Amino acid sequence: MYKNPIILFGIVLPLFGIFAVIGGVYIVKTRMTESFAKKTGEYKTYTMSQKAAMETEEQVRFQREHVARWKENLSAETSSTMRTHLKAISEKLPPKEFQETNFDPSSEKTGLGAVSTQKSSQIRLGLRGTYRAVQRALLELETRMPQLQLQEMKVSPSDQNSLLNFQLTYTAWEN
Repeated sequence: MYKNPIILFGIVLPLFGIFAVIGGVYIVKTRMTESFAKKTGEYKTYTMSQKAAMETEEQVRFQREHVARWKENLSAETSSTMRTHLKAISEKLPPKEFQETNFDPSSEKTGLGAVSTQKSSQIRLGLRGTYRAVQRALLELETRMPQLQLQEMKVSPSDQNSLLNFQLTYTAWEN
């Protein structure tokens, strides 16, 4: 008569309770393990990105002093700056070896400037001179004005024996 209630309340329900507690502990432990693994992965990602940011900051730190100069170069009026630089360059070179024949600034966008949202202008430049003198002049000009991008260059012989005619088209990137 008391055998069924004793089995039910003495063995089955306590076993059911023990299994429920063990199952609950297992679920909580699994969730904690997953949460720990996720947070550990996020921390590793954070520390790696922090390290990469510090390395990038270290590399950029040396360039910061040049940013003001670069911004000044980009915000200066390109055609007058180019005229000034060409005049200074031509004074260094012998007049028989280097002559400016054409200077045509234009605000018209062509080439890469037409497909870019960056502000730019077009400058057509004509030079006559020896290959070496023009090469030195262009090196000096492009060093002084790094925002220039050579778009087109035509070289043809001149009437004078040792001189060449150069027709250049530059895209000048502006701020």
